[in-house]
Amino acid sequence: MKTIKTIAFAFVLTVFSVLQLDAQVDKNSDLFNTLKNQDSIFFERGFNQCDLEYLDKHITYDLKFYHDQSGFQDKNAFFENTQKYICSDSEKKPIRKVDANSLEVFPLYNNGKLYGAIQKGIHHFYLRENGKDDIWTSTAKFTHVWVLENEIWKLSEVLSFDHHDPDVENPKNDIEELLKDTNVPALGIGVIDNGKLTKVKVYGTLDQQKTAPYNTIFKVASLTKPIVALTTLKLIDKGLLELDEPLYRYWIDPDIKNDKRYKKLTPKLILTHQTGFPNWRYMTESNKLAFQFDPGTKYQYSGEGFEYLRKAIENKLGKSIEELAKELLFTPLEMTDTRFWWDSEIDETRYAQNFNEKGENIATEKYYEANAAANLLTTVEDYGKFLDHIINGAGLSENLYQQMIQHQVTLTENDFFGLGWEILTGFSNDEFALLHTGKDPGVSTLAIWFPKSKNGYLIFLNGDNVDKIYEELLTKQLYLGNELWDKR
Repeated sequence: MKTIKTIAFAFVLTVFSVLQLDAQVDKNSDLFNTLKNQDSIFFERGFNQCDLEYLDKHITYDLKFYHDQSGFQDKNAFFENTQKYICSDSEKKPIRKVDANSLEVFPLYNNGKLYGAIQKGIHHFYLRENGKDDIWTSTAKFTHVWVLENEIWKLSEVLSFDHHDPDVENPKNDIEELLKDTNVPALGIGVIDNGKLTKVKVYGTLDQQKTAPYNTIFKVASLTKPIVALTTLKLIDKGLLELDEPLYRYWIDPDIKNDKRYKKLTPKLILTHQTGFPNWRYMTESNKLAFQFDPGTKYQYSGEGFEYLRKAIENKLGKSIEELAKELLFTPLEMTDTRFWWDSEIDETRYAQNFNEKGENIATEKYYEANAAANLLTTVEDYGKFLDHIINGAGLSENLYQQMIQHQVTLTENDFFGLGWEILTGFSNDEFALLHTGKDPGVSTLAIWFPKSKNGYLIFLNGDNVDKIYEELLTKQLYLGNELWDKR
């Protein structure tokens, strides 16, 4: 059975070979990807998920909507019809999906200043009924006029025309079918293209029944570690901590108090997994924390190391990891759905429940303390914002950022570890990839990004039987340049 890491490595090779092709400049431009992202989020949240508050904030007060079958609508009529015909029945729900390959974008300027854009394309409409496949009901062409108001893109005019019935059978949704075949209910995908989060998509169900919304909350297991790693690096950048600072001044685990090797532990050794600790003490025969080799002499992945770092930082600064991450990451990046534990603000109705290989539900275990190595709760959009941030320098000094992506530890000939991220190399033009995975019962996640091209990809899954899904996504039809690419 292939490991996620092996499949990811094959994906890096595939991505790089495709990136060598002549790109379509217009479809890789900031404006094109911004409008593509806007279309995706606007219709997924506003139309498919019926987030009317979001919809209201992203259309102009004088909206003009022209429909070739239902006539003209102003903003009030548009809202009334959306509530009446789109959002009134939760059991049978009209869904809109865009044909991403059909999109065209034309900028609008006034005296040399961009004030809006025209977006053209083809969209399809489906009827979604709980527990059943989406039924393709019609296809149409559209033209949207987007305008910039206070740096927010808003929909100003809509032409929806050439509506017609499907002239072929409902196309098979390969991803939805794959999820059913593998007993994995939900899949979340995020795409960062040229340094910007341009695609967020969630497939499947939360619990084998309820459709997974755009803002599904996933448990992401060890993808917690990159969050804590960057929080640590930001503290170092602010002069509140040092990369090579001995941590025994602030924390000594009782299990190793008689082993003086604790004096060697530093943030750098922990972020590069060179502590000498096992992954978890409970996985050892003694059930106690102990050094398995001298710190700094070799690599061994360890969740215990990150927990050690958390306790030392909290003791030194007098703040919890939640407070520090919120101050340095969650609030500035507007990661409003991200938390370390099940606090009172979490919307449990959006949580992707977890399932084993047989498709059996794993009882949700709620936890009420932060763990620096695991258990983060987040959405694709929130973690996508984090990945977007880190691809664009992470707000760190150039020197510290370069240390983060440098080869700190050698794993194999083309495989290294930096500060918090694994690094894959061996490609032409000096391109390389940084990646991290997460695995718990009923949880499988992956984040991978390319510093030179500034592309990145997220995969969140709430099941165990995931190898076929990773192989399909990472070697056949993951988004490249924000296009769904199928090399078959």
